[in-house]
Amino acid sequence: MSMVSVTCEDGRVVETEPGGHRPPGRAGLRMRDMIGAVVVLLAIVAVMVTLTRGCSFDPGGPNVSPDTAPSVDASAKLRDAARSAPFTVRQPELAADWRANSSSTSAVGAGAAASVVVRVGWVTPSGRYLQLSQSGGDAQDVRETETGESDRSTGTVEVDGVSWDAYDSRRDEQAWLTTIDGVVLLVTGSGTEAEFRVLAQAAQTAPPLT
Repeated sequence: MSMVSVTCEDGRVVETEPGGHRPPGRAGLRMRDMIGAVVVLLAIVAVMVTLTRGCSFDPGGPNVSPDTAPSVDASAKLRDAARSAPFTVRQPELAADWRANSSSTSAVGAGAAASVVVRVGWVTPSGRYLQLSQSGGDAQDVRETETGESDRSTGTVEVDGVSWDAYDSRRDEQAWLTTIDGVVLLVTGSGTEAEFRVLAQAAQTAPPLT
């Protein structure tokens, strides 16, 4: 079979069989490369959108979307903890726009000061996060466990006649701590000062669960 000479767009001359396909030129290769790059870029953007769907940036602190955050039954979790905790556990009454989304219990302190910390966290009305920790342990042990800090006090805050000590916490957040009837109450998170006050007031006035 005789071969046919074909001149490409870039000036190259190649031999091909009659009726054969002409080799792609540089323009064809460039277009195919561009399409491949666009497909890869779109895949990366889709992954980033999926990972950041539940959060938004706020100069005052991270925001959490109530629509995508998990939820827990705070009442059930606190009642379960009250049955086994060696101290009285309180259940703060909060408005419906406070959405409980986390809970945990862990040990704190050692020896005679050993106890547990009972935690519940909420997505606040502003879309931020606050956590209430309750413990029968030593106040300093609880503070160090919950905030990662030791003695960096920033002053005191009065909430309806109750004095709370304010401290620096993780991620440039604040922590408020008080002791009522031998039980340490600690509020920490990225909420606004008004939201700190709401949770602190609800915690200090809540009757102990029995």
